[in-house]
Amino acid sequence: MPLWTCETCGAQFPDSGMPPSTCPICEDERQFVNWKGQTFLTRDALTECHRLVWREDLGLTGLALEPSFAIGQRALLVPLGDGCVMWDCVPLATPEAIAQVRILGGLKAIAISHPHYYGALADWSEAFGGIPVYLHADDRQWVTRPHASIVHWTGESHRISDDMLLLRTGGHFAGATMLHWSRGADGRGALLTGDIAQVTMDRRFVSFMYSYPNYMPLNAAAVRRIADVVAPLAFERIYGAWWERNIAEGAKVAFAASVERYIAAIA
Repeated sequence: MPLWTCETCGAQFPDSGMPPSTCPICEDERQFVNWKGQTFLTRDALTECHRLVWREDLGLTGLALEPSFAIGQRALLVPLGDGCVMWDCVPLATPEAIAQVRILGGLKAIAISHPHYYGALADWSEAFGGIPVYLHADDRQWVTRPHASIVHWTGESHRISDDMLLLRTGGHFAGATMLHWSRGADGRGALLTGDIAQVTMDRRFVSFMYSYPNYMPLNAAAVRRIADVVAPLAFERIYGAWWERNIAEGAKVAFAASVERYIAAIA
């Protein structure tokens, strides 16, 4: 029986003879149900009309679907020893992309910022021997394809390695997570934020939303909490959720200025 993928958010669902009747992620107020109705593609059908591409993005290898699909995020491969950690995920894992990741040393783990990017996490884990997929337990209810590889970590932080730390910032989701990579940016530190702190189009600031498609801003208390979590960290760069949506230099100063600007704007 086929696996099914939501056309609107890219979440993968278990194999079944018929597609799911609904997608809980899309029915949540942070997302939306497609105007033409809730629709799903089989994994094979998705492979027929989309391909995975990879290219360099500010020193890291990124992976994304072309043409763009669902939310359109790209995953990043963060070096870890002789392999990589996949930060965030995409809705498809193709043999060609898996082979390319193997050239880079393969995957040691997957970590995902929030449920909109869970994608084909189980396929990617299985392709590399059932590697752990780190999701915060506060977002457990949003997992659409349960899998033995999922590690529902708890608390405010979880260390993947000496130089990679997951941090529960909250905000966009209760378990929304950022990754601090202390060896990033040539040892000056990098913060991988997804769209919990969304890099703006001028790439000089970040901003915050509870819902992007439905234009619901995040409240000041939630933004201040994110700022408090980030404050002790050293980082020169921020990597956002889409190609080239990064702040290459001076990211910590830009983050602090963004918090003040945002709170002043909604006051």
